[in-house]
Amino acid sequence: QVQLVESGGGLVQAGDSLRLSCAASGDTFSSYGMGWFRQAPGKEREFVAAINWYGGSTRYANSVRGRFTISRDNAKNTIYLQMNNLIPEDTAVYYCAGRASGALSISRYDYTYWGQGTQVTVSS
Repeated sequence: QVQLVESGGGLVQAGDSLRLSCAASGDTFSSYGMGWFRQAPGKEREFVAAINWYGGSTRYANSVRGRFTISRDNAKNTIYLQMNNLIPEDTAVYYCAGRASGALSISRYDYTYWGQGTQVTVSS
């Protein structure tokens, strides 16, 4: 069992940066594939970024590639999402997710564990 807690969201202006963190409890975190998803009002939850268990493989949604970077520190049981050059379309609740398989996945249906989400609002 893994519990996930996101932090780092907030209100920023277009062009600014934010770094989201997701702290995990449980001693199996280092073997989990992890991902970030987001959900804007009235829209479905969508894939943002994913990373495999040791951080050697990552994937990004086309909309964030080149602006966002996912990383993990297994010693700290934490994953991060560095978001640069934010745009209003990035406004959403951001969720981190974990799956017992160490491989990454871009499908939200492959993830078992979810955090409560953190709000990111980008003003123009």
